[in-house]
Amino acid sequence: MEIRHFTQADDRMAVSHIYEESWKFAYKDIIPKSYLESIPSGQWAAHLDQDGMNTLVMAEHGKLIGTSSYCASRFPDFPGFGEIVSIYFLPEYMGRGYGKMLLNAVIAELADLGYHDIFLWVLEENIRARRFYEKEGFVFGNQFLDDNIGGKSVREIQYCYHLR
Repeated sequence: MEIRHFTQADDRMAVSHIYEESWKFAYKDIIPKSYLESIPSGQWAAHLDQDGMNTLVMAEHGKLIGTSSYCASRFPDFPGFGEIVSIYFLPEYMGRGYGKMLLNAVIAELADLGYHDIFLWVLEENIRARRFYEKEGFVFGNQFLDDNIGGKSVREIQYCYHLR
């Protein structure tokens, strides 16, 4: 198992594929099926080139199986915070403990960047992800984002983590 920074030599489409497959699996009972089925191949490839965005990838035997992006807070209400923007895996690699490994690597990266306070957003209905983050020490931050994905109103809730 290897966790490393995404490089220009990595296949952007493979990383985007992780997002696409993870969304289709994790959000199948949350986001409308028609929306999930309409996600175009490569939808998230450009995300990897955003200024200020950092991305880790997880590979097993050379195959990219997971990814996480992180940065300085994109929200003016949280200056000085590090933000975990995403953690996604190919569905067949979920539930194997890899998420904890990648999450710990991202927390370490944010700590190296000088952040002691970290937050992320998770869909309120994504109980599996919420339990995961809570188990790993993240606490509800009492903040919400309301959004509409595929014609469905959804709420994202904030989870926070403080480095000791």
